[in-house]
Amino acid sequence: MDSIPAHDLIWTGSYTADSGGRGTGIGAVAAAADGTLRWLGVAAAADSPSFLAVHPSLPVVYAVAEHARTVRAYRRAGAFGLEPAGPAWPAGDAACHVAVEPSGRFLVVCCWGDGQVLFYGLDADGGIVGRTAGVESRDPYGEAPDGGPSEREKRPSRAHAALMLADGRVMTTDLGHDLLRIWNVRSGPGLALVPALDHEVALPQGSGPRHLVQHPGGHVFVVTEYSIEVAVAGLSPDSGDFRLGFVGPATAGGAQPEDSAAEIALAPDGRHAYVGVRGSNRVCVLEVEAGGAALRPVADVPSGGDWPRHHLVRDGLLHVAHERSGDVVTFRLDAASGLPGIPADRLQVDSPTALVPARARPMPGE
Repeated sequence: MDSIPAHDLIWTGSYTADSGGRGTGIGAVAAAADGTLRWLGVAAAADSPSFLAVHPSLPVVYAVAEHARTVRAYRRAGAFGLEPAGPAWPAGDAACHVAVEPSGRFLVVCCWGDGQVLFYGLDADGGIVGRTAGVESRDPYGEAPDGGPSEREKRPSRAHAALMLADGRVMTTDLGHDLLRIWNVRSGPGLALVPALDHEVALPQGSGPRHLVQHPGGHVFVVTEYSIEVAVAGLSPDSGDFRLGFVGPATAGGAQPEDSAAEIALAPDGRHAYVGVRGSNRVCVLEVEAGGAALRPVADVPSGGDWPRHHLVRDGLLHVAHERSGDVVTFRLDAASGLPGIPADRLQVDSPTALVPARARPMPGE
């Protein structure tokens, strides 16, 4: 079999037996021009590679092993295979997200179990060469009236996702402490991730910020797992600080008691955002307003499966990975309204948890 072009290939994360799932590792899926997907096989056997990221210019994939508490680099080999590119590096408890810096200098891993934000240097070949831990910063809610820990401090830190900001900084969510943290990248004698101690964004307590994406206009959209809302953090052009500017419902029809929001993704033109809601199993479509300063829910569409864990918007299509029903359902998006139509394709994939294109962005000339 010939090698599958990177722009036609999607890697899938999964839960395996160690986490109660049915997957067997990192999967490979081919995307046809008409939007249909074809299962190629297991690219690399791995224990619960629940989230993935790709190097911006090299054929290297990074996977966090949530149960094993590690992160590892894999290099593309053969038609669609992946082989380990170096040893597995230790991460924190329930490492659940990995992101790559746009020039390929470093990784950031977020750990849901113990709240750690971990920084890994990369070499010229995309291999992992070192690790440092980020430092948790102050409590923006302050002390309790009796001088003891605040209600927020009594809850565990739950680092959940990292976003590489357009200005070179890094933003991470803390689902347990209802925070967005901003980190500076120190170059010095060696790369390091340094918390901006006076620059955090506090969301409403109990909201649970989970995943996030940056709009072309600079605003950051955050989906909250517990309150089923979207928050917008706006960037001040004068100070360079982010501030919470908007919080509103993620759904058009209201959240259900057992709902749990998962992923947020943007349309390439920045006009619509898509939020996956587990429980009621919906994809919520939101219209971007005021240049990115606000979001308005316009429709809730059945996701086509059970427990929409992650989704991907590309080439006028919406691919939704359902962890519990074990499938990826594809919708065509209306070019004008941004709304998904009826399901156009369904592919069986065991316990999928992430969908990541093998090519992070189009290369020059493509």
